[in-house]
Amino acid sequence: MAGGLFDMSHPASALAGIAGNIVSFFVFLAPMATFLQIYRKKTTGGFSSVPYVVALFSCSLLIFYALLKTKSPLLLTINSFGCCIETVYIIAYLVYAPPRARLRTLAYFFVLDVAAFGLVLVVTMYAFAPAHRVKFLGSVCLAFSMAVFVAPLSIIVKVIKTKSVEFLPVGLSFCLVLSAVAWFCYGLFTKDPFVMYPNVGGFFFSCVQIGLYCWYRKPSNAVLPTTTADAGNGNGGAAEQPQVQVIELPAHSVAILSVGPVPILGVHKIEVMAAEQQTVIDVKDAAEADQPEVIEIVPATAV
Repeated sequence: MAGGLFDMSHPASALAGIAGNIVSFFVFLAPMATFLQIYRKKTTGGFSSVPYVVALFSCSLLIFYALLKTKSPLLLTINSFGCCIETVYIIAYLVYAPPRARLRTLAYFFVLDVAAFGLVLVVTMYAFAPAHRVKFLGSVCLAFSMAVFVAPLSIIVKVIKTKSVEFLPVGLSFCLVLSAVAWFCYGLFTKDPFVMYPNVGGFFFSCVQIGLYCWYRKPSNAVLPTTTADAGNGNGGAAEQPQVQVIELPAHSVAILSVGPVPILGVHKIEVMAAEQQTVIDVKDAAEADQPEVIEIVPATAV
């Protein structure tokens, strides 16, 4: 059975398929960091369920394709694992998603993973002769394999608009680059265009996502260079201007401010130190906001 699984009579395709399985295993595990963050915050925040719903559909199609084509055990093994892990991700998303996001995810799941897959299954088996079934199903798999690579791009608008890469799964994008190379070689060596061609697009779209991450990436909780007015520059002993800092505050942090009203949003707690009184203001937790806000404080100290 092991010989049938790896088919070392064609070592190049076997090695490419094994490499594809190994890399794809990590591709499927890449969103674990995202779901650990969701678990800690107890909310899905701005994360989208679309990539996981589409990936589940693609894995289901590829299992069907591998069974119909036969002699494709390396496609069958990794996509079986993919179906299992994507189902776990969707369930976890449903547990922590807000009501509206939960309803959207359920709608996506039933429309794509139930109705659309059922339609493809029926059309393949009953609308085409056996000799043409693999070609039709392979074309469908090609289209939706591309969708798996494109699905994470649904957040590109959010990234560009907010100039934040918080919701861009760069780890997944990097793994997809490696996976695309491995499966392209497997399709090339096995002369399977339905495996080979979508990975050309997958490589391109994954590189685009990595490029966006590098462009918009900013160090978290960094204090930008400060600017201080020079009081001893012939201004007749004018009082020194206060030091200005811009700090991005993490959730549950405390800032001591020496000014009155400031735009307070996206932090958990602010202590405002006025001239003769101290006011404590509780505001919206950053974990519930779409993104952390940057506030200007004069001067400020993150505690």
